[in-house]
Amino acid sequence: MGLSNKQVQVLKWPYTGHTALICDGAVRTGKTSVMSLSFILWAMGNFSGCNFALCGKTVGSAERNIMQPLMGITYLREQFSLEYSRSTHQLTIKRGKRQNRFYVFGGRDESSYTLIQGVTLAGVLLDEVALMPRSFVEQALARCSVDGARFFFNCNPDSPSHWFYKEWILKVSEKDATHLHFMMDDNPSLTEETKARYRSLWTGTFYRRYILGEWCTAEGLVYSNFDRDKHVIHDLDPRGRFYISIDYGTHNPFSAGLWYLNGNTAVRMQEFYYSSVEHGQQLTDEEYYKHLEELAGKYPILAVVVDPSALSFIETIRRHGRFFVTQADNDVLDGIRYTANQLNAGRIKIHDSCVDCIREFETYSWDPKSESDKVIKEFDHAMDDTRYFCYTILQREWRGRMIS
Repeated sequence: MGLSNKQVQVLKWPYTGHTALICDGAVRTGKTSVMSLSFILWAMGNFSGCNFALCGKTVGSAERNIMQPLMGITYLREQFSLEYSRSTHQLTIKRGKRQNRFYVFGGRDESSYTLIQGVTLAGVLLDEVALMPRSFVEQALARCSVDGARFFFNCNPDSPSHWFYKEWILKVSEKDATHLHFMMDDNPSLTEETKARYRSLWTGTFYRRYILGEWCTAEGLVYSNFDRDKHVIHDLDPRGRFYISIDYGTHNPFSAGLWYLNGNTAVRMQEFYYSSVEHGQQLTDEEYYKHLEELAGKYPILAVVVDPSALSFIETIRRHGRFFVTQADNDVLDGIRYTANQLNAGRIKIHDSCVDCIREFETYSWDPKSESDKVIKEFDHAMDDTRYFCYTILQREWRGRMIS
């Protein structure tokens, strides 16, 4: 399979004389793979004894999206000696007397910039740059003090108010940068069937960003793809693996869902939803635990996943000794994206008795007043516990079969 014109441009770009390359656009366009290859070939062709950075949102995502594809390229294996250390997150590449080191970094949050301080770089590749905090990105660029250093950026679109869009994409000429916008048609390895499958995964804001490649504002319902006819069921066949997800609240509502996984389907079969404001009484951790026991019934619960801020309630569950309890992954936007994807794939079903979850699915909205992607923090508690279940449990259970 040959390369598209856009992919060829990425391979030729390091020799244009520009300082930065920005590749954005739709998913599954091959931009990360071809950019990684271009980065390595440029580095090995122009430097020796230097340090470079390969950056993702996390070290794990950088290893998955950058390192694994690179290590699988036959041409690189034939031309160079590649040795990656998982303990130090360092890739050493050699050919003859020429050798360079490529360090893997994760830019997850505002504190991540400290990880890259102190190292002198000859170039940096920032994968998923729109998901990284500005402080980390700017620290990475500041470390590139070797003459001839280059910046390689790639990402899927986000909000047009995003700092990277405003400071780099809208100022390409000021930054001595090249901007290449990718669509799925720019990846010749994708069949029409595969492209159609990816188009079916998203609706609304996510479709505009990940399929049309648009930098657009999140607006309207968060789960605009929720459909009672498709997602609400009236009969149950509770078999498989059982879990409970909880969004803990004292003054705010407490929401818990009992789920079972059977094959490729996850079913919210029952829920407990308690608002202290409506009932005029706050419950204690022990009282909430009794409701947890009642919700679980006699089902063999594999794990209870809980809002990570609810430390006292997590300790209460552990003290009773019946359930294995784990803190939820509370990455809101990634969790929403994953949940929306699974809804679109028809893998999540809600029993009609879960009235509060259904009500929230139909009202949970993006905040129109926010410049970034934020939800309205109201009537979102069943949505939070659903997201905890999907992003913490389903992603782990179905990792080997994920299509997003």
